[in-house]
Parts: sequence; structure tokens; C-alpha cells
Amino acid sequence: MSERLQPHAAALSRRSFLVTLGGAGIAVAFGGLASVARAAAEVATAGGLAPNAWVTIEADGTVNLISPAVEMGQGVKTALPLLIAEDMDADWEKVRIIQAPSDAETYGNPGFYGIQLTGGSETVRGYYSLLRLAGAQTRKVLLAGAAAQLGLPVSELATEPGRVVHAGSGRSLSYGQIAATGLLPDPLPQASEADLKPAAQWRYIGRHDVDRVDVPSKVDGSARFGIDVDLPGMLHGAVLRPPVPGERPERIDDEAARAVKGIVGIVPLPYGVGILGESTDAVRRAKDALVVTWSTASRVRRYESAALADAYRDVGRDLSRTGVPARAEGNAPAAIAGAARVIVADYLTDHVHHATMEPMNATARVSGDTVEVWAPTQGPTATQRFAAAAAGTTPDKVTVHATLLGGGFGRRAEEDFITDAVRLAKEVEGRPVKVVWSREDDVRHGKYRPLAAQHVEVGLDGSGNIVGWRHRVVADSIFARTLPQLFQSEGGLDTVVTDGTLFNYRVPAHLVEFIRQDSGRDVGFWRGVGYGQNNFGVECTLDEIAAARGDDPVALRLELLSGQPRAQKVIEAVAALADWRRPREGRALGLAYTDAFGAHCAEVVEVSLDRESGEIRLHEVWCVVDPGVAVQPRNIEAQITGAIVFGASHALYEQINIVAGEVQEGNFDTYRILRMSEMPRIHVTVTPTPENKPAGIGEVGLPPIGPAIANAVARLTGGVRLRHYPFLPERVKAALAG
Repeated sequence: MSERLQPHAAALSRRSFLVTLGGAGIAVAFGGLASVARAAAEVATAGGLAPNAWVTIEADGTVNLISPAVEMGQGVKTALPLLIAEDMDADWEKVRIIQAPSDAETYGNPGFYGIQLTGGSETVRGYYSLLRLAGAQTRKVLLAGAAAQLGLPVSELATEPGRVVHAGSGRSLSYGQIAATGLLPDPLPQASEADLKPAAQWRYIGRHDVDRVDVPSKVDGSARFGIDVDLPGMLHGAVLRPPVPGERPERIDDEAARAVKGIVGIVPLPYGVGILGESTDAVRRAKDALVVTWSTASRVRRYESAALADAYRDVGRDLSRTGVPARAEGNAPAAIAGAARVIVADYLTDHVHHATMEPMNATARVSGDTVEVWAPTQGPTATQRFAAAAAGTTPDKVTVHATLLGGGFGRRAEEDFITDAVRLAKEVEGRPVKVVWSREDDVRHGKYRPLAAQHVEVGLDGSGNIVGWRHRVVADSIFARTLPQLFQSEGGLDTVVTDGTLFNYRVPAHLVEFIRQDSGRDVGFWRGVGYGQNNFGVECTLDEIAAARGDDPVALRLELLSGQPRAQKVIEAVAALADWRRPREGRALGLAYTDAFGAHCAEVVEVSLDRESGEIRLHEVWCVVDPGVAVQPRNIEAQITGAIVFGASHALYEQINIVAGEVQEGNFDTYRILRMSEMPRIHVTVTPTPENKPAGIGEVGLPPIGPAIANAVARLTGGVRLRHYPFLPERVKAALAG
């Protein structure tokens, strides 16, 4: 099991504890008896029933289900309540979904340290057992209530969607009729894993015809994102940041800015200059009119991304620079030293930006020591802390209203856009302030994926068998900034930056090292994180090994995955779908695989290459994914498709260039992304294995696409290897020239 899954593994232990302790465990899992009692009292007043903190049933049969994670296009507002509905036998047509309040004690994710944070492909798999148990407990409460009303033993009753039925007499009660009494059994029935439905009895899980609840409002325009928040008396705000992070305003000439009609105030901040006004247009014009002299002390001024890429590659090659081991199985250096042949390769990945459709934004209101925040945030728990720090209060005094998110990808787990709104709102207590970043601010002040270098050495014996694999990852740390205690407890290992290096291929000796760099620039989580960069090194190296052995890339992977039927099956299936052995005129196929986030995903691409211009054209992609339990197969297809597009875009085009500490890109005219006219045909096949727990899905389609493209180019060109993301035309031409 990879380090990435440690929090999830801890959560599984906790769930086992809950199951073992029966009813007492259920009380803990569902927010405690106090929260159940509060919910029950509130609903009983209105003529309904609250079996636990996740479910309330009204007298008319409406079932209110809590969705504890935020919706950012990945479908969790449907998938998570669906898990509760499944095991309580709810009538989905009568379900109403309510976004959870900011309350980590009750609604925190067991797979993410018990906090409310949506990301890391941990949402469905983190909440899966907990929410199904909530549904099972609700069903037991309803059966007990029906038994009392009908004067029948519970053992003679069964449930259908929205009803409890007695087959012997034909009598039945709707959930609304049971809820109308407002009575909970005392004690509450226990629920355990044994009470969960077997896969053969699922009504909703795995169906293709359960539509996502968030889509209709997005189609008709009624959906409300953070950027749509509009409150009475609301002011608008903006923040002018320095072009180089870490600098401060030394002198502010705001005369012209204050003269803009509708400007309420100019606010010096430790990291920039804030503007408050009556309209978005006013604050943006005032922002443009500011003349600021910035300090020149930040060490980020020395940051040159192109030079650092070369420097990081040199660090990776220098084996005297030891790193923190992420895996040390056998003696890989000794095995490689004694090998008949050694494959050596370096891989570079540039900074990439999140490029969410909705730019960063938040709205805040500060009243005394209390704060309200309306934001498209991935982390309500962290937002409480961020807002409290900015307002000078405590997290329990902060209420977070999580809106829909116009894309997240890790960027909306950050602090900066929340702090902007709260700091400015503090200047006008009692009035809400909405801050919307410009696209240029969004691009230039991002928390990019780390620039990274990988140095890979693989030793082969005389028969071409792998005897040792050494993998060195050189990059700045994400966890050192975002989770410093975890980073320190791991001895300086950043497990998210090294994700993807701890593969499931069978090698006798395997050493993975993290060599941390500290450039001074913040780096952050990005879709796929370490898998997105490190799968590049792993999968391209495998193809080099196959070529050195004279083997087919498919055959080599199947050999190295012996004993892992789920992995082998997706590779065999995708090869069959793509007709792997059929030659293509002027085109070639490439393959890559990943076991990211507990899934098994294999992709084959078909590409062509214009040797004169260096342009790679991606024509077609085939993907087979085994997600374990497929809660919503159609949504999995959509998630994989989106990740393939995201991954192809970053492999072919996307990069952030930093010169003297300043980001050179500012909008989509300079930050190049895949365009609609460049979209390949994409075929996704979902092969569920319901006997397994659900895997993470939102990111798993991304890691294989880049190495598959590189491997296809190598097959097309007789072995020319691309080793630097993105595959810009000039880089391709340089590789072709040797």
C-alpha cells in the first residue's frame, strides 16, 4: 500500500472500531448522540424524523440527505447521498440533498484526517462505508418504527424504496407515515457491515441511469457558484499583489485610485494593497490606477524556472546527494552496480497552473468576533482556520457556506483568496465584501505543481530481467508548507510529491528517494499531484526496458504484474480495444498504466508527428479503468475523460515560466491549453469489481496519458525519447535532432 493511502488506512481501522462497538460506535460515527438528539428534536417539531445526523425524513415522505463534500464537477453531490439512499432503501425521486454545514466533528471525511476537505480522490472511498452504515442504521430505525405502528415483529418486515412492507398481510407504511410520529426507538438500533446490502441487491449503486443532481441547474443557469454570490449591502474588493511573491508595499500612491467613482477605501495589506468599492468595475479601475513601490528583499527574485530545471536534474544525477527514502526494498544500488546493463534516464516537468474555469473568489462578512464566508472552497474546515486567522478570532466563530465550485484541482484548498475577502470585510464591519480575482491574478499568483526532476536507473541482468530500480525525485515540497507537522513526522519525506514512484510492478530491489529543494516559492496540490509527474518517469522507462529486451510493451507490463489480475485485465482489455498489434500508416500507438488512488487504469493513445514543425497530434485515446465499486459508472466515464483531457493538455502545452521571480504568463493567450479543435476521440470502458472497495477516480485518468504519448512518439520515430513536460515543438525537434 502506498504512503498516499495511509490516512485512508487509518480511517478503515476507525470504521472497524465502530463496527466492533456496535451502537456506541454508530453514535460516534454519526456525530454523537447529542447531534442526533438535536436533529431529532428539530425535525420532530416540524413533524418528521431524524435517525442520525445524515438523514431527516419529513411527514410527506421527503428524505433530506446530507452531502458532506463540495461539488466541483466531479459528481459527489449525487454519489455520496446515493450511498445513504442505497442502504436505507430511499425512493430517489423523493430525495432532497442538502450541503453539509462547516462541522468537521460531524461531517468530516474519515479518509482525510477527519476534516471536511474534498480532494486527493479520497471523497467516495473515504465516506463510502460511513455513509452506507448511516443508511443501514436509518433503515433499521424505520423498520423498528413500522413494527411498533403495525404491531408486528421486525423480522417479518422488509423495505422497498420509500416503504416498509409486510408480505404476509400486504400491509405497508410509507417512510413519511413512519416519520410523522417523530419517535426514535430507544435504544437506537445498531448497524454493522453485516447490515449492508450485498451487491446483488443494489438498487442505485452501479446504475447508469441515475442522473447527477447538479447538472440541470448548470444547464439552465440557475446554479450558484462562488462568483454568483450577491448579498444585500455587499461591497466589492480586489487586491493588488506584488509581481514577486514575498515582497511588501513600501510606498503607495493612491491618489488616482481614490478618485475613481464608487471607491470606498484603499487598504494597505502585508502582502499587497486592497481596494474596496461599490462595483467590480470601480475596484478594478482603481487597482489599475494604483502606483506602488514594492520591496526588493524576497529571495524568490532569484527564481528562474528554466535554470532550476537544469539544476534539479543535476541534483538527481549526483548520487552523493542522498535523499529521504520513500521505499527501500532490497539493495537497489548494489544490484544496479552489478547489472549487465543499466538504463539511465532523466525526466523534467515544468510548473503547471490549475486554470479553473471560475477564478479564485470569496465573499466574507465580519461582525465583531464572528465571520461568515461564502466561497467555492474545497476545504470548509481549513477555511474556518484561514478566516479566523485573518479576522483575529477563533475557528468556532466562523461559518462557511460552501458554494458550487467552477473547478478545483487542489487550488481551492488554499488560503489566499479567503484571506483577501476576510481582511477587506474587517475594514467595513457588518457589510459583506466580495473579492473576485482577475484571470491575470489567477494565473500569475497560483500555487503551481512543483517543478520536478526525476533520475531513474534500472539494472538488467544478462537475460534482460530487472534486478534493481532506483528512482530519485527532486522538487520543492508541498507538505512542508501545507502540512508541516506531517512532513516533519515523515522525516522530511513528501509523500504526495513522490506518489506514483511506489508502483506495483514486481522488481526485486527498489529504492525511491525524495531530495527536497527549497526555492522559496509556494507550490501546491494539482490534479494527480505526484502521480501526474512520476508516472511519466516510470512508464517511459518501462518502454525503454521493453525496447532494450526486444519485448512488446504490453507483454513486459503483464509479466511485471504477475499475480495482480485486476492490473493485467485492464492492460489486456485496453490493448484489445485499441487493436494494439495493427500497424497504422504514419501513426503509432503508446501505452501506459497506473495504480493511482487504488484504481487500475490503462490507456493507449494514437498519435502522429509533424517532424518539420515538431507538433504532436493526439488522434485517439482508449482507456480501461477498474474502479472497484462503480457507484456511478457514467460519471466515472466523465471523470476519466476530463482527466485525460487535463493530462493531455499539460503534457503537450501547459507550462508556467518564471523569470527573476515573475510569472511570464497572464491569460489563456500565453498559458496554452488544449483547444476544442485539438480534442482526440476518447473511448472509456469502466470494468467494475464490486467485491473491492471504491477507488479514487477524479485524478486517475491523468497520469497515464502523458507517458503514453511519449511512448507512442518513440515507437513512431524509432526510439526518440521525450523526457521533458510539456512536449513543446522546439523540444520535440531537439529530441529528433539527437
